[in-house]
Amino acid sequence: MTNQWLIIPVAIPALTAAILVLAMRYSLTGQRIVSVTATALQLAVAIGLYVLAGDGEPHTYLLGNWPAPFGIVLVLDRLAATMLLLAGLLAFGVVLAAIGEWDKRGRHFHALFQFQMLGINGAFLTGDLFNLFVFFEVLLIASYGLMLHGGGAHRMKAGFHYIAINLIGSTVFLFAVGTIYSVTGTLNMADLAVKVPHVAAANQALLAAGALLLLTVFAIKSAMVPLHWWLPPAYGSTSPPAAALFAIMTKVGAYSIIRVYTLIFGAGAGPLADIATPWILPAGILTLVLGTIGVLASRRVLDLVCYSLIASMGTLLIAIGLNSAAGLAAALYYAVQSTIASAALFLLAGLLAPEKGSRATFGWFPQYTDVFAGFYFLLAIAMVGMPPLAGFVGKLLILDAGRAASSTATVWPAILITSLLLILGFARAGIQLFWNPHPVAETPAPRDVPMAPIFVIAGMIAAVAALSVFAGPVMDDMTAAAEQLLSPQRYIAAVLRPQTAANLAGE
Repeated sequence: MTNQWLIIPVAIPALTAAILVLAMRYSLTGQRIVSVTATALQLAVAIGLYVLAGDGEPHTYLLGNWPAPFGIVLVLDRLAATMLLLAGLLAFGVVLAAIGEWDKRGRHFHALFQFQMLGINGAFLTGDLFNLFVFFEVLLIASYGLMLHGGGAHRMKAGFHYIAINLIGSTVFLFAVGTIYSVTGTLNMADLAVKVPHVAAANQALLAAGALLLLTVFAIKSAMVPLHWWLPPAYGSTSPPAAALFAIMTKVGAYSIIRVYTLIFGAGAGPLADIATPWILPAGILTLVLGTIGVLASRRVLDLVCYSLIASMGTLLIAIGLNSAAGLAAALYYAVQSTIASAALFLLAGLLAPEKGSRATFGWFPQYTDVFAGFYFLLAIAMVGMPPLAGFVGKLLILDAGRAASSTATVWPAILITSLLLILGFARAGIQLFWNPHPVAETPAPRDVPMAPIFVIAGMIAAVAALSVFAGPVMDDMTAAAEQLLSPQRYIAAVLRPQTAANLAGE
């Protein structure tokens, strides 16, 4: 079903970024007004598209009206709609938090922010691998600018490593895309889903190599062990609003794993069916374990948040690796809550230790110590998975999916033991932050309180609580999305109509 609204999440940030750079570069107030308005419009459109996707039918938009697989196609299904809505909610909170403090520390913050949203929204909507690569590059280039925004030697050093690993990832992505195209003659995901099962036996090894190269790229993006090492120095050195927005970038990697390895290399891929499954589950467990160790070893607030993000990605990858409808539904639910909680923690870390994540914490705003302590407590229990917030519900759903998939012996100990260790890590950090006295020399003079981040953090905590209160209806939607992913015939028919639709109807 064709729908012109699908181009709007890509068009709004693209046009806004151009306007900010070309027409408003010298007016910070004007940039703020335009950026907030554009981000609010993106959120409104994302809500509308989420409602639209609820009918269960994939919707498409053919750029230039070129038919797939020859032209560029945008595709909206339940998964894409969920991720668009999450990105819209997160972006709106982050842009509000950045106003008045962080956006004035360097040039072009809002233009880079909009370019970042262009890449994120495009990655969720694109229907072919090459344009997935293009949108990856857009969001990465914007992230380079946001990471270095405001300057500083520590950001330059961390930014160099971040750029280097992502350049390697981009090169591998191109090799993977070229390999797959050389075997199949197409990069359209729906077309690949049709052609991959019928690849000649002589070419299957080459196609398998392309599929695993793609997994390597997505592993870098999702901070999967052993390709996770870039995240703590990169996210821990950038500004808190940028780091909060970056919380969804790892989910772009997880989204790509779900999309490619359910649609193209899923159960219907013939000899290459579920080629990534044997790798994802053990890698997820290792990611969770090493992220937890990082939390225990952290000595800075931002390091703690970074490693907790890695641990949450491990939990998410475990759910994906279960390769079942229940596992995917739990993964989507957990992805939403962990992204919001991680973003809120990054913003809170910026208030607790605004210079470089130092231990000189609440001396900046002594009148808000109790508020910040309450925020920290609530976000900590969300990240470690304690009741009553959504982190507990998400981990409980993953444990149940692991039981149903006969993975109790591996999944349950990994999640339960690391959850206990995460509690210890967050509790120790909380004691150091709010209970241990700080020498007067380490405590800087109080300054004006930036109220915007405080309200945004409170809103994010409310969103995590709402996910717990309304877990039933939310899980109904997540389950429907998972079932749609595991039955991709409608997706294929919507993209390759009418020939493929007729073929599928005749099967």
